[in-house]
Amino acid sequence: MASVTLDSVSVRFRTGAMGLADIDLHVDDGEFLALVGPSGSGKTTLLRSIAGFLAPSSGRVLIGDRVVAGGADLAPPEARGLGMVFQQHAVWPHWNVGRNVEYPLKRAGVARGERIRRVADALDLVGLTGYEKRDPATLSGGQRQRVALARALVSRPQVLLLDEALSALDEPLRDRLRLELHTLTRELGLTVIHVTHDRSEALALADRVAVLDSGRVQQVDAPDVLLRAPRTPFVATFLSDATIVEGAVVCGRFRAIDHPLEVDCDGSSDTFVEAQAAIVPSSVRVAADPDGGAVVRSSLFAPDGSDLVIDWAGVELRARSNGSRFRVGDRVRVEVDRVLIYPSELPRRTAVTA
Repeated sequence: MASVTLDSVSVRFRTGAMGLADIDLHVDDGEFLALVGPSGSGKTTLLRSIAGFLAPSSGRVLIGDRVVAGGADLAPPEARGLGMVFQQHAVWPHWNVGRNVEYPLKRAGVARGERIRRVADALDLVGLTGYEKRDPATLSGGQRQRVALARALVSRPQVLLLDEALSALDEPLRDRLRLELHTLTRELGLTVIHVTHDRSEALALADRVAVLDSGRVQQVDAPDVLLRAPRTPFVATFLSDATIVEGAVVCGRFRAIDHPLEVDCDGSSDTFVEAQAAIVPSSVRVAADPDGGAVVRSSLFAPDGSDLVIDWAGVELRARSNGSRFRVGDRVRVEVDRVLIYPSELPRRTAVTA
């Protein structure tokens, strides 16, 4: 296996639009990294730059110690030692499973006997032992995606790239393959870079998650760190459905502008003229109260209560109730026991409690 390094990588399209801007990113040998971000954030552009389908406008891409893109160096995709699985499995319907899986080996000139052995090994890895002669039309969607994964693994890649590889599958099949993928990549010690729009999937699978926006990496951290200490309001909003409230921190207390939210800053003596508070749903406490200052605007069923959208004095925020069911229109009392404060002039964040 091998590490992956992007050194000041930028990608500018022919239209002039910037796809990536000065990306510095290192993925350790054997690490599972997930890339998340809104549509157009650059996550697929980043993956395609690693794969060799896009050439960086500047900067370098390294697989291990080898420069595969940068300056005069531009290795084609097939020469980078990578395996890749796409959202659409791209299993050729006119070939049986064995021929689909052996295709990379045949292109590489591997001897027939070795091809047969390695195809059998790859199918065994993905739980499809004995499927060599099967027609892809007789397989389920999950089985066809396993065939695509076997084809990516049969050439023994240094790095496995996954581009929304599970998103076309229905639950619970997707959940089962997610577990199988997690187990398989750990057993093989693969370096994996996984693009997904599913935040829960990224947090569940990855050792670290990179959050992208507007072609830039906003934060790269372990899942628990991202949830506990998002570096920016964008990361808090994107990953945790946080609500951002404008205000100021004065003498150790955050006060919202034209809103009743006030939060002590854990004894902090810092004073900022302008600041933002990020309120995450898990920190919001909701209680039924006919005289409460908030109204339930949306209430979705959750196994342990309700997933709520609440209008609190003109600010809509997400909340999760535990054990209680609420209906649209119910008046409630809101308490916030923890927020994140983001001083507008400083990049650091300060956790505060009410």
